[in-house]
Amino acid sequence: MSADEPRGWHSRGYLPHFDAGDVPQSITFRLAGSIPTAVHQQWREELRLGAQASQPPSPFAAAEERRRIEDYLNRGIGPTWLSDPRIGNLVEGALLFFDGARYRLHAWVVMPNHVHTVITPFADVSMCQLVSSWKSYSATRANALLRRQGAFWQADYFDRFIRSEGHFLAAVSYIENNPVVAGLCSAPEKWRFTSARRRASP
Repeated sequence: MSADEPRGWHSRGYLPHFDAGDVPQSITFRLAGSIPTAVHQQWREELRLGAQASQPPSPFAAAEERRRIEDYLNRGIGPTWLSDPRIGNLVEGALLFFDGARYRLHAWVVMPNHVHTVITPFADVSMCQLVSSWKSYSATRANALLRRQGAFWQADYFDRFIRSEGHFLAAVSYIENNPVVAGLCSAPEKWRFTSARRRASP
């Protein structure tokens, strides 16, 4: 199996990932430093997930950790480099660049400190490689624009495969409503970097 092919369930450190090719998945990745290490470690200890990095978390604990992360990110604490229109445009462009060539991009939102997408990778394309390419491309150019050095993105990411049409619609709705939930705008289409805006355009 080559590095570019889907690998099924695997781990790149702490988080498990499901890399299955032509299956819709929701993906979330965030800026480095967007959640203090001490805070995250406390959550892991409370949820009893930190014993061995190679062991996948239980479904309940994983869902609870994601809820805590999302709530914290929506508060906008820490770096918010993606709120810079130059950086938001850069990241959105990276997501759109291979849409139709390597994957189908169904929905996305670029928040001030994190990114949500729903994509369906093409059958022979590794989701892990897709996320890595988004992050490496945008990190290099974003750091240059910001005149900074160091890690731009948090090393890992969350993914979840879509189980049904209802789950798909719920994931898209969740993503596109994220700016509203975070108090950044009054309607999904009013946020600048989101599929909701393009969906609302004539």
